[in-house]
Amino acid sequence: QVQLVESGGGLVQAGGSLRLSCAASGRIFSVAAMGWYRQAPGQQRELVAIVTSDGTTNYADSVKGRFAVSRDSAKNTVYLQMNSMKPADTAVYYCNLQSRWSGTYWGQGTQVTVSS
Repeated sequence: QVQLVESGGGLVQAGGSLRLSCAASGRIFSVAAMGWYRQAPGQQRELVAIVTSDGTTNYADSVKGRFAVSRDSAKNTVYLQMNSMKPADTAVYYCNLQSRWSGTYWGQGTQVTVSS
């Protein structure tokens, strides 16, 4: 069993910053990648940013240059630094962990709201 606990969501004004954290615990083996997805009302869940075990990062075009994903492998924690935020970034943000051995895990989500 793997648990992902997110923190750091909230309300921010346009142009502001937030930092999300996600700590993984439990039976964690062979992590291939950790990252973040988001889902806005009426929209499908979409990739925001992900970092693989070798440090490769991948970002949605809409957040490139504004968001930065990082990972502390020793702590099984992934972070998302969000800068220059826009109202379009408003969504529930979900932490994601991909294990080579046991599949994909999701956090419960944290609300991020950007006011104009």
